[in-house]
Amino acid sequence: MVSSGWCFLAAMIVAYGVANLLQSVAAARTTVHHTFDPGLLLRLAGHRTYLVGLSCQIGGFVLAFVARRDLPLFLVQASVAAGLGVTAILGVLVLKWRLPVAEVALLALLFAGITALVLAARPAPSRQLGTAGSVALLVALGVIAVLGFFAVRLHGAPGSVALGSLAGLAFSSAAVAARPLASAPSAEAFLADPLLYLLIVHSIVGQLLLGLAMQRGSTTAAVAAMDAAGAVPAAIVGLLLLNDKIWPGREWLAAVGFLVTLASVIGLTRYAEPQHHHAKARRRDRAMVGVGQPG
Repeated sequence: MVSSGWCFLAAMIVAYGVANLLQSVAAARTTVHHTFDPGLLLRLAGHRTYLVGLSCQIGGFVLAFVARRDLPLFLVQASVAAGLGVTAILGVLVLKWRLPVAEVALLALLFAGITALVLAARPAPSRQLGTAGSVALLVALGVIAVLGFFAVRLHGAPGSVALGSLAGLAFSSAAVAARPLASAPSAEAFLADPLLYLLIVHSIVGQLLLGLAMQRGSTTAAVAAMDAAGAVPAAIVGLLLLNDKIWPGREWLAAVGFLVTLASVIGLTRYAEPQHHHAKARRRDRAMVGVGQPG
């Protein structure tokens, strides 16, 4: 079971990386929304690219769900951030993105931090959250929705980072619900558990917030903000309440790995220039130069 958990984790990273890229392309082609309107998801669903990306994200979500059965949240949530590296690589190869040297260095640090966490994480089954935990997740959902209502009014990079951060909190709450839910003893218990429905609603809200964030800034900035905001709460809850474990003597490695991963992800939020928008601007500039030249 341990070996399969690592396989699920690796496949999850690739799935999330592809999903981020495809969804960002669709978001850039959709009219920017300035309200917390779920209709954005319906408009995005009109893009085949978005639907393929959403399928990849659902696949990544399922793989992460299975991985959380035994692997600690601090590892799984931090590994989601590694999908950002896959997104950047695909963006360079497929969409001809131009990544600054500093961003490449940060991505290298991100993978180094994830490697340290892999070496420190000790697989273990989860504890249950109980009624108080379910109520706390419900309250968190309301707070995230209210903050999203105001954050959607922000434009450009600040809006991208703010909305991405709120998306991260929503997905982090979904991850907290998923860890004990993955250990449900039967299908009946799984379907009757309130955590399942909290997981679904948090995921939908997070998906809407991420789509709004991708419209305002670069994919890297939106996803990096999401991962940075989502990693810390899930890690703390996992270690304190859900029986997440670290191999004895490797606590320092887990701390260093987590800090390096978090610092790398936060550093990536600096690069909040919209790649797709820049590509359009370059095409407009070339067209204007052509118009201005004598025939």
